[in-house]
Amino acid sequence: MSRAVAPRVRRTPAAAPARPAPPVRARRRLAPRLFRWAIIVSVWGLVAGFIGLIFFAWDLPRPEDALAATRRPSVTLLAGDGSLLSTSGDLYGETVRLRDLPAHVPAAFVAIEDRRFRDHMGLDLIGMARALVVNVTSGRVVQGGSTLTQQLAKNLFLTPERSLRRKVQEALLALWLETRFTKDELLTIYLNRVYLGAGTFGVDAAARLYFGVPARRLTPGQAAVLAGLPKAPSRLNPRVNPSAAAHRATEVLEAMVETGALSPAAAMVEAERIAFPPAPSRAAGWFADWVRDAIDDRAPATSDLVLRTTLDSRLQWAVESRLDALLAGPGRAADVSQGAVVAIDAASGAVRAMAGGRDYRTSPFNRATQARRQPGSAFKPFVYLAAIEAGARPDDLVSDAPIRLGGWSPGNGAWRTRGEITIEDALAHSVNTAAVRVLQRAGGARQAAAVATRLGLPGPFPRDASIALGTGEVTLLDLVVAYAPFANGGRRIAPFGVAEARAEGRPIAWLPPAPAPVMLPEAAEAMRRMLLATVARGTGRAAAVPGLAVAGKTGTTQDNRDAWFVGIAGGLVMGIWLGNDDATPMDGVAGGGLPARLFRDILEAARGR
Repeated sequence: MSRAVAPRVRRTPAAAPARPAPPVRARRRLAPRLFRWAIIVSVWGLVAGFIGLIFFAWDLPRPEDALAATRRPSVTLLAGDGSLLSTSGDLYGETVRLRDLPAHVPAAFVAIEDRRFRDHMGLDLIGMARALVVNVTSGRVVQGGSTLTQQLAKNLFLTPERSLRRKVQEALLALWLETRFTKDELLTIYLNRVYLGAGTFGVDAAARLYFGVPARRLTPGQAAVLAGLPKAPSRLNPRVNPSAAAHRATEVLEAMVETGALSPAAAMVEAERIAFPPAPSRAAGWFADWVRDAIDDRAPATSDLVLRTTLDSRLQWAVESRLDALLAGPGRAADVSQGAVVAIDAASGAVRAMAGGRDYRTSPFNRATQARRQPGSAFKPFVYLAAIEAGARPDDLVSDAPIRLGGWSPGNGAWRTRGEITIEDALAHSVNTAAVRVLQRAGGARQAAAVATRLGLPGPFPRDASIALGTGEVTLLDLVVAYAPFANGGRRIAPFGVAEARAEGRPIAWLPPAPAPVMLPEAAEAMRRMLLATVARGTGRAAAVPGLAVAGKTGTTQDNRDAWFVGIAGGLVMGIWLGNDDATPMDGVAGGGLPARLFRDILEAARGR
């Protein structure tokens, strides 16, 4: 019997537990990986940074070119007495240097805009962090982190656009400026280039505009006003919002106290003294526009101009105030809504005053130079001059009886026929039928038109007898210019508004055309005699001024649509027009009424001021 043999089971030894790799060996394998990744990240970071730099800087302006960037040349108009009338373009004053300014001027800007100006290199990280905390805490933007250098970079090189791209470009340019200029040089450039509202750049231009003084004469309070403007030049403009400008100035004064630039007592005194001189008359805007329109190519196209004009501030004030008073009072009652006044020097043509309407701010259209209307009987002196030159004399007689030419027969209004009157009385009392007969003696409509053109009225004129009654159209300025030869002995003048011109501080020639003889002195004297009679005993009696020889002529058009008076007194020729822009009739207003009274009121106001 065989014996079963149990199968042999092979036993395998138990697997030994894995032992961790030594730490040193693991670190050795990890280090190359980290190094490789560091290189990769660095390379790609440099590539990304380079691409980002190109993105932000590809259209960056060249700083060297931008420091001399072009701008709109400024035009500054001064009245005859040197007071400011208006400015246009980008107004820069004289270039100022730190050593020429009172210490409180740069101190005011540094105190409110960048207290760490002398401690940073163009970017103030501490200031930016502080502004960020304040803005987050307040829930709105109440504080900025831009340095003066960044503001300068923005003003010199960049647009006002708000974007990340512009902010990065601003930072890059600020860093460039800091490497190129010293702190004093940067502050000097800033004070000469910072925009301070109303078209002004730099502290000197702003000081002259807002306070009428150069920057070297600014008080601490005035410097505080200017230093407060960069935050919001339009909203804080003293001309627009003086209360806001004064409030901001007190904030600047407080900042100056905190930085040690002023004592608390001095700051309080300066805050109480803040005041703004009255702005130049806005109504002189018509005159300013007229002067600027005449500049053309008489001056270098890229130069800043300072033009001392012919405007008489006292007479301009009288024109504005009296015209406004008349239109608001008796004019309103008589359905008169507009008026215009021009006064010129009879000998030279210098324009001394001009108002082209009631309110320049609401209507800059110049009714003195742009509106063409029928002058009515104010045209008659040219008809009578034609007769004088044809041999007539003021004492000659002319019939005032009714006259008919074809189907036309002029009326005489309230004038009662006397049969025959002198030519002088015919003009003084503005008798229409007599004026038509005088026209016939002068040679007709063509001769009268030729005389008017010779004296300065451009026409065109009617070719029939109605020209004697002023049915052609003229502007007020042209009519006043054409009256000047009656006052100056027979010389035609050209109106001008600039007495002296400077470009970039250098005088330039700006001579008006010389007066030219257009009639014999004897004819001029005869006309002056008849115009004196018009005011002394004719239709212009309301224009008489005690103690002053006044000559002139009235004019009224059909249905009282236009009323005129052109007068001569004291070397001036002044013309007045009253009416409505839509040519609707006024309520009984004639040239011998409100216009003649306004002429007298203006002269008396100008003499008595």
